[in-house]
Amino acid sequence: MDDHPSRTAILRSDRYLDHETGPHVEHAGRLRAIEHQLALEGLLDHRPDVPFGAASLTAVTRVHDPAYVDALADFARRGGGRLDADTVVSPDSFDVAMLGAGAATALVDAALAGTIRRGISLSRPPGHHATPARGMGFCLLNNVAIAAAHALAQGVPRVMILDWDVHHGNGTQDAFHEEDRVLFVSIHQWPLYPMSGRSTERGSGRGLGYTLNLPQAPGRTDADYERLIDETVVPAALAFRPDLILLSAGFDAHGADPLGGMNLTAAGFGRLSERVVALADEVCDGRVVAVLEGGYDPAATAASVVAMVRALDAAGPPPAAA
Repeated sequence: MDDHPSRTAILRSDRYLDHETGPHVEHAGRLRAIEHQLALEGLLDHRPDVPFGAASLTAVTRVHDPAYVDALADFARRGGGRLDADTVVSPDSFDVAMLGAGAATALVDAALAGTIRRGISLSRPPGHHATPARGMGFCLLNNVAIAAAHALAQGVPRVMILDWDVHHGNGTQDAFHEEDRVLFVSIHQWPLYPMSGRSTERGSGRGLGYTLNLPQAPGRTDADYERLIDETVVPAALAFRPDLILLSAGFDAHGADPLGGMNLTAAGFGRLSERVVALADEVCDGRVVAVLEGGYDPAATAASVVAMVRALDAAGPPPAAA
């Protein structure tokens, strides 16, 4: 196994297939399609080995209310069901979600230790809608928020979370709305579930100004997103100077996605990823950790993940704004 830190670590597990959702748009076939395409493109070999297991309760409860975590575990043990109309829990779902959170924190640890510079966690269920006290929107535990809180607990001064899932990451926003050590930036379609993420939502208390919501009308293209990154996200990040960049990597802004109304392409996601790499090279020694969020057309999501991996493996262009 190649352990060179310039290669992107890709964490995956067959255990994620055990989160059984039945006839649901968030299903195991999403990961099977990604795995198949990465293998077809020869992108699974010679990756850094980053061991991971279930997240600790300490890591998870930095974000989530212990009572919610206990209730979720008990609900799964009793056979599961639905937390709401959209959010399925099967008997293995709690353990699978804990593994996804553990993969995210393991990548943070590896990035901070310098054994990798970039990593992607290909886990399910997604996480960014899970609030500190509630699972919703297909999400049970908020992987990216758990990763950010873990980084802060390790002494990282500043963390940036960029969320380009087509849906607003309301759970991540809720977790850090009073936190000035986390810059949360969300590019999302408006109006759309969960009907949060207005530009006026900027955080509160000492966190005021550390939430940057960039709601977009349906129909936006690669060029629109690239311009938004160059003209708004990069300057905000350069002012904040994060020590680590976390990416909520949802691909449901792809034009083929059944739940979104945007018109991005897989190549466009690759170019967005190049910009993130270049920004990370500028501010935090290239440290980028991505976690899979949405993306519900399996072929489009798989092609977009391939484009992201290729971009993270390569050196990006310099940031567009200084």
